[in-house]
Amino acid sequence: MSDTTQVGPMRAADGTPLKKSLARALRRQKLRALMLIAPLLIFVLVTFIAPIADMLFRSVENQIVSDTLPRTVVALKDWNADSGEAPGEQVFAALSTDFQIAAEEKNHTKLGSRLNYENPGISSLFRKTGRGAEDIGKTFMDQFVDLDKTWKEPETWAALMGSDSWLADDAAWIKAKDKKAPQPAFDLRDGVAAALPTTAAVYRTFARDVRIDGRKSPSDTKPWPVLFSALAQDLAVATPDMLSQIAGGDIARLQAAATAVDSSAPYSFKEAFLDIDKDWGDVDKWETIKAYSPPYTPGYFLNAVDLEQGPDGIQARPEQQKIYVKLFVRTLWMSLMITFSCLLLGYPVAWLLANLRSSTANLLMILVLLPFWTSLLVRTSAWKVLLQQQGVINDILVWLGLVNDAGRLVMINNQFGTIIAMTHILLPFMILPLYSVMKTIPPSYLRAAKSLGATNWTAFWRVYFPQSVPGIGAGSILCFILAIGYYITPELVGGTNGVFISNRIAYHISSSLNWGLAAALGAILLGVVLLLYYVYDKVVGIDNVKLG
Repeated sequence: MSDTTQVGPMRAADGTPLKKSLARALRRQKLRALMLIAPLLIFVLVTFIAPIADMLFRSVENQIVSDTLPRTVVALKDWNADSGEAPGEQVFAALSTDFQIAAEEKNHTKLGSRLNYENPGISSLFRKTGRGAEDIGKTFMDQFVDLDKTWKEPETWAALMGSDSWLADDAAWIKAKDKKAPQPAFDLRDGVAAALPTTAAVYRTFARDVRIDGRKSPSDTKPWPVLFSALAQDLAVATPDMLSQIAGGDIARLQAAATAVDSSAPYSFKEAFLDIDKDWGDVDKWETIKAYSPPYTPGYFLNAVDLEQGPDGIQARPEQQKIYVKLFVRTLWMSLMITFSCLLLGYPVAWLLANLRSSTANLLMILVLLPFWTSLLVRTSAWKVLLQQQGVINDILVWLGLVNDAGRLVMINNQFGTIIAMTHILLPFMILPLYSVMKTIPPSYLRAAKSLGATNWTAFWRVYFPQSVPGIGAGSILCFILAIGYYITPELVGGTNGVFISNRIAYHISSSLNWGLAAALGAILLGVVLLLYYVYDKVVGIDNVKLG
């Protein structure tokens, strides 16, 4: 028998305090429950939450400018667009290095496409410059080769830039001739980064790209022309003391090259770019590069609401470029019309199903569910056959004499066609919640109202309809949310005036490849839906929404 006179906390059978033992058991129970739902939770996080988060990030991410033109972005910070003149020689020298590297890596066209979204025409400027930028480096390469032909050899650059240990490992890798073996990572010679910063950075990029390719070593790969223009820029400012700090390097070769650079005629990078294309003297192009050089930008969201970042701040786009606000308004209006049409047609059908005998109601319910057994594409294509001017409906109207053959109705490739086709497709999503709620309304309520003197309309409006409101709310939310993001049906039957904002999002993802703008449009659409959901909850109350 237990000692009932014992004082202190109650204990479990193993001597553990009862409170602690209960907490431990509750924690184990929660962990088991979490493990049970873990597969579903991981699935939702990976397939739903992660894509949405990635979409939201892409709507503000803009690192391509600073990644592709890092030196130019830094040099542009001191440029004042209000001067009305293109940037100076320092910016063009930085652009020369960045652009030649981008052309070697084939990134200049991607950057041009990105900036073309903000300044139409800049993409062709970047493509044309990509074809001519290499000539700048070749000009300097010819000068170095005229001085010493060994400057053209890859081994010369490898010995100048690489550390002794890397050179030994690289020689062993080349001698082994085993291309599957990992290529030694490039290691810069001590003192090079301080004496020749631009050349060191360019050679690191060159060595990295060669290593990624994996077929050759930097010491047996033809050096990029940009290395010569970068070295000329570094030697123009490097002092003999700075060059002498390079550990074990060929100082005499660098000193000779520095002397040759000092004695050569001044080279204008600005004139070189203007020779390639006069648009490099256009202030507007440089304003675009500077405005979109930060790693994060509101530019995509501004474009999504027909605004742009101008020299004086945010401003409206030209009238002929304003399309997205109109598309948002059209999408919301047509989604509301489709939802209202579904309610207007679905309510009497649901009432009929809820008040028929079960056997008859089940038979008719098959007709409601029948569209789910048919492909969405087939159903939409059927409406193209029915609604076109030479289609079934117009033929019947002409046969009945309601319209003449020359005045056939235009019912497709417009908003009417989209509303008709989508009402048919979304109608089951309105009928099913209404039916499930109406089945729970006792018929005795209507009989009681009529027995107290109410007319049929009064009994319906004052007694039956309020009880069906939860079904109306559920069906309306389902139809509206599905309609606002629909893509296939508006694309096939909507024409130019009947498409939704979702069609524009699909265009930017698959055709124009402007993923940032597509992400911004999608984020705004998501925000609008959440806002309407919040308003609905405040006005009607989400607790009143029932699916059965």
